[in-house]
Amino acid sequence: MSNTFVSDEEVQKLEEQARQIRISIIKMLSESARKTKSGHTAGPLGMADVFTALYFNLLEHDPKNPSWNMRDRVVLSNGHICPVLYATMAHSGYFPVDELMTLRQFGSRLQGHPHREYLPMLETSSGPLGSGLSQAVGMAIADRMDHGKVTPRFVYALLSDGEHDEGQIWEAGLLAGKEKLGNLIAIIDRNNIQIDGYTEDIMPLAPLYDKWKAFNWHVLEIDGHDMRAIIGAVREAQAVFDKPSMIIAHTIPGRGVSFMEKRFEWHGIPPGMSDVAGAPPKAEQESAALAELGA
Repeated sequence: MSNTFVSDEEVQKLEEQARQIRISIIKMLSESARKTKSGHTAGPLGMADVFTALYFNLLEHDPKNPSWNMRDRVVLSNGHICPVLYATMAHSGYFPVDELMTLRQFGSRLQGHPHREYLPMLETSSGPLGSGLSQAVGMAIADRMDHGKVTPRFVYALLSDGEHDEGQIWEAGLLAGKEKLGNLIAIIDRNNIQIDGYTEDIMPLAPLYDKWKAFNWHVLEIDGHDMRAIIGAVREAQAVFDKPSMIIAHTIPGRGVSFMEKRFEWHGIPPGMSDVAGAPPKAEQESAALAELGA
């Protein structure tokens, strides 16, 4: 893996930013619970470190000019974890942080799955699981057609492990490997849960590393909560020109809130609505989660 240097000070800043993003996730989901009785919690908390590393260190982007032609493109395939995407974009300056409190409400730009027509700084609309990698492959091919092998940007595809149950993921993977798309970097949220239980009980994915390697991808496996590991893996992927790269990021669903961590039951339930064993009473779930995050 790349030994890209990241100072202790930069790591501390990124970790603090990720903490603030997790706090926003809890607050916006709790408000959504009060207004809409809906929202996804486990995945957004688990991916806060990856999104922080992307938007505050790795991406070429300009929040003040979201249509900048040279921007990197981010495709969120598992659209239900959009609270982490919205929170990260807000904290990086794309829109006011206060707007996060409108999540999932009627008329809000921040719907339960990203909708590009409502929020133009998004690259795609997402909802049907399995389709995001195909969209990202198409973008990467189009860029190569326009610019040749050395393209002006990278296309990042964010995937879940559970959506690997969809055959379209593997079709897109085959095409990307065949086309040797060095401008495509995918990151899997390997948190081992999906809505009905644990992935290895529902549809075992192991050995996931070997499967993607067999599809002619450059594959890396990292701790998805280690800022240096995330940044190093992406920098290494950026230096691979003859293959697409797949980063398998091992994450803890519900990261940062002890009564949510590693519990698949929190996949699609917001704070204030869960009867999961070991959780505080519903009325205390928001405050308990925020206290654990140091809010």
